[in-house]
Parts: sequence; structure tokens; C-alpha cells
Amino acid sequence: MEKYLALAPLAGYTDKAFREIATAYGASFCVSEMVSAEALARGSRKTEALMEPFDGERNLVVQLFGPDSDPFIRALPTLRARNIKYIDINAGCPVSKVVKTGSGSNLMTDMSRAERIIKTLKDSLDGVHVSIKFRLGWDKDSMNYIEFAHMACESGAEMLTLHSRTRSQMYSGEADKTAFKRLRDEFPQNSSSPLLFASGDVFSAEDALYYISSLGADGVMFARGAIGNPFIIRETKELIEKGKYRRASIEEKVRTAIRHLHLAEKYYGENYAVKEMRKHLMAYIKGEHNAARVKAELCRKETILEYEKLLETLV
Repeated sequence: MEKYLALAPLAGYTDKAFREIATAYGASFCVSEMVSAEALARGSRKTEALMEPFDGERNLVVQLFGPDSDPFIRALPTLRARNIKYIDINAGCPVSKVVKTGSGSNLMTDMSRAERIIKTLKDSLDGVHVSIKFRLGWDKDSMNYIEFAHMACESGAEMLTLHSRTRSQMYSGEADKTAFKRLRDEFPQNSSSPLLFASGDVFSAEDALYYISSLGADGVMFARGAIGNPFIIRETKELIEKGKYRRASIEEKVRTAIRHLHLAEKYYGENYAVKEMRKHLMAYIKGEHNAARVKAELCRKETILEYEKLLETLV
């Protein structure tokens, strides 16, 4: 059975350039940055731009967030016009500015709202495939992820992604990977079960393999572990297929970082690339010899060419 290795939605990171890099390293598919259903309903061009695929991208999954079905209903004309076929509902974001509106992991406090969103999309968009990402629950005293998963499946979700932390944990502590096993036990692997994806503390190929081989995940969502490290996708695929993998050399890291930089320039222009790529470039070279020096100098560079020449001093 095929195992899926995907790039998770990361606000401020999973733009067209990063998704193209991840796809080149073997991602089965990529998920867009979080897209506000309300902003789509209001006709925000900046928000619509988040749903644009990179050149040649197929099967882009658009992640939408909202507090209830109303903004999704009002966003339907835009979704139809753009022929969006893969939609992931965000019921996992723990950030205060999102949950205070009723969105993200707040949806887990009232499953009826999430149910209405799923059914609205399934009933209103021809041929749409709906997935949903969620957490263990709001806090340790309200872990309702099993019940939430059954509701989502019964409402029409075809893929479920569990981040094995509660909302109150945010991104601290360790993800409870045993919780994923309990979810897998609820949905035996067969043709009628939804695809189950794991998320949370996937920082190495070994972490991903554990979810897949030991806990029965159909796929893994690489999030923070893929920032500056798209190589983790290739490494996981090699580990699954060959039992071992090749680590990226500093030469490959620099070459990929420069390619990523030029893709950002291609899609968004040099000013954007210079500003937004610093965080990516610092992640690419983390831990390498002389990385501290290069990181300090990155903040003073103002052109693509200056970035490129600086990165090449590491090779």
C-alpha cells in the first residue's frame, strides 16, 4: 500500500517556492498556507493568491480556516471559479489570534460547527476531496479526538491528520505518538477507512518511519522538520524502500537553498525573496561549519546575488 509523504501547511512558509522544492524532493503532495474562508468570501486578492499552484503543480491541497459554515458558503463561488478540488479544514491551529475567532482548534470545542463545514463543502462542490487536520483536544481534560475523527469521517472527510498535542500544549512538550495508534485502531486499514496522516515531532526520517511502520500511518505531514530540510522527504522515502538513506551534504544544502531563493524571486520578485527567504536560508545552514558567521552576514545583504555569494562561501 502506498505511503504518502506530504508537506504540511505552515503559515509564512509553504508558498509556491517552498512547495516546488518539497515536490522535487519527493513530496506526494503539498498543502497551502492557511487560507481564511472569510477573506475569500470578501474577495481578498492577496488571500486568493495563497491558493495559486506553482508552475506544473498538481493536486495542491488548499487549507481553509473559519469558525463555522457561513464564510465557507460565501466563499463557494471563488472556490468553484478556481476549480479547487482538494480542501483541508484547519481544526488544529492553536494560535490565539485564530482560536479567538472560533477557528482552528477552537472547532474541537463544538464539533457541530466542524461537521457543518465538512458537509457544506462536500454537498456544494462537485468532485471535491475534503480532509481535516485536528489535535487531541482543547486540553488534557477534553481530549475528544476519537469522537471528532468519527464525526469527520461520517460527514464525508476522506483524510484525517492528527497532530498529537492538545491546543493548550501549543508546540511544547512531546507529541503523544501513542494517541495516533489509538486512532489507527479505530479505523482499520481497508478501502472504506479514511486515510490517516500523522503530524507532530517529525524531525527525522526515523520519526516518520516510526509513524508509518510501527503505528500504521498511511502518511506523514512534515511541518517544522522540513524547514530548511526538504531532504527529510527523500530520506524517509529511501529509508522505507532501502532501509537506509543518504544525508544531504553541505554542497547540496547550499545548492538547494540557492534554488529555493531563485524560485522565490521568480514567483514574488527580488524584494520579497530577500526579505522572506532569510528564515529559510538560516534553517538550511543550521549546524554547519561557519553557519554563525553566515547567519550574521545574511541580515546585512540586500540582493539575491549577495545572498548567493555568501552562501557559496560555505562550500
